[in-house]
Amino acid sequence: MKKKEIDHQVGAQFQEETKYNSEKLSGYTLDWDHLPEPYKNHDSPLATIVLPKPVLAGNPNIWNALQKRRSRRLYITDKTLTLGDVSALLWATQGATAKHGDTFFRTAPSAGGLHPVETYLHIRAVDGLEPGLYHFRPRAFDLEYLKSGDHSRYLMRAALDQSVILGAQLAFIWSAIMARGRWKYRQRAYRYIYLDAGHIAQNLYLAAEALGLGVCAIGAFYDNLMNELFNLDGVEETVIYMAAVGWPAEE
Repeated sequence: MKKKEIDHQVGAQFQEETKYNSEKLSGYTLDWDHLPEPYKNHDSPLATIVLPKPVLAGNPNIWNALQKRRSRRLYITDKTLTLGDVSALLWATQGATAKHGDTFFRTAPSAGGLHPVETYLHIRAVDGLEPGLYHFRPRAFDLEYLKSGDHSRYLMRAALDQSVILGAQLAFIWSAIMARGRWKYRQRAYRYIYLDAGHIAQNLYLAAEALGLGVCAIGAFYDNLMNELFNLDGVEETVIYMAAVGWPAEE
């Protein structure tokens, strides 16, 4: 069988196996005794950085932001972002907006309110943060410092040599914890996870426009290289999307 035919079958099989029908849905109940942990914490981060309360400044007009939104691939490399910029962008993508009981409502929707998408950051040039890899915890609204150093060239290589990463002050890397979605939606969860990531990324684009920043989302990368960087197994938690963020230069 030709490779092109195999590739087509994989996509078609995914679509077929994740379809809803009455036979698949009948008789299924939620296993509340095995509800996956809704928040991820690392055992021994290098440090934990409490984020400042987000200041929702810039141009708040949603219509202007939609009109101006573009994928911006060139950045002013010698400028830095502030910790306040990072705080605002993280709040816009997955920040808590309200609480009902033990449930936190967030800025981006998620199927079933399960929020399987985790946010990691690569910091290259942000005032008040050491260069390195971080993990965002939306409930605590803080960052876990995981690994030091500038990993821009590694990220560029992992992203099929897309040089946009090199000049970015910041990169968002989103992973998905599959069990959170599968607990309720079984195989259908794999569709919803990518929809969730799309909602989050669009919020990033619009918030960045309001702050005068540029974003370029990246869907093409070597999965194994990305997962290795964050010590993910690539099955139960795997990188699904990323985006470069920086001060836009003239293109």
